[in-house]
Amino acid sequence: MTTHTNKTTGTTRTTGTNDTADTVDTADTAGANDTAGAPRTVLVTSATGKTGRRVAERLSARGVSVRAGSRNGATPFDWEAPETWAPALRGADAAYVAYYPDLAAPGAVEAMREFGRLASESGVRRLTVLSGRGEPEGVVTEEALRAAAEGVQLTVVRASFFAQNFSEGMLAEGVGEGVLVFPAGDTAEPFIDVDDLADVVVETLLVDGHAGRVHEVTGPRPVGFAEVAAEISRASGRPVAYRAASQAEYAELLTGFGLPADEAGWLAALFATLLDGHNASVTDGVKRVLGRDPRSFTTFATEAWGGRGA
Repeated sequence: MTTHTNKTTGTTRTTGTNDTADTVDTADTAGANDTAGAPRTVLVTSATGKTGRRVAERLSARGVSVRAGSRNGATPFDWEAPETWAPALRGADAAYVAYYPDLAAPGAVEAMREFGRLASESGVRRLTVLSGRGEPEGVVTEEALRAAAEGVQLTVVRASFFAQNFSEGMLAEGVGEGVLVFPAGDTAEPFIDVDDLADVVVETLLVDGHAGRVHEVTGPRPVGFAEVAAEISRASGRPVAYRAASQAEYAELLTGFGLPADEAGWLAALFATLLDGHNASVTDGVKRVLGRDPRSFTTFATEAWGGRGA
């Protein structure tokens, strides 16, 4: 998961099979500099989340007028309040679509159909949507958005599990307590650094040549969760252990953090199903878009926990 999926769980879309591999990263866009049609005003949805915050910062740094959409911000936007969508879209040239809780969640197809229709009616020219790498349900939702956003250029960025899930959100609490609990067994995952992901998203929004593309982005190599714990231990100077949990155990843990039982069960089932090793391969999506390699988990851990030791 990439997650954006989960502000509440600290996890993100972690994905499944890639049934559209023939469309992924089909054009090498690194070094593209045709920005004549670059948008001037961009709506960033979920702008206080892991990806939205970073995308908004980068757009602002490049001189773009940003509408940071959030529940309590200057641009009211709430995925659970459809009446906020049209006002936020009105007058925007482009939008970053980071749907909460996940494109694979119940109700996501309907939400994306409505959002796409409103974006088209509002005159939005360009959309970049965050999706989970290899999530079959997510692909269905992507296509619903594509069909509804008539006349709008759509780019899909499918991400692997976020490295920042271990430093921000609920997983960070376990890391801080010295025990990382997750239903991943001994699976290895090519964690994507959210800073790399944000750079990719901004490039697709501002630079021509990405319309209709699906970019799958991962880190440079698969890393097991036990290795994640070891890397964090090394960087922080404090011991962190990984404990593999069953699906039922993880659902119970999530309910203990206050998540409704049905949502906790859905998330636990999603992770247990998708973190089975079939997503362990890496892609060159970051390099294709940005012309550079993605950051490693070791680099991320060093920057995130360096100097934080006891």
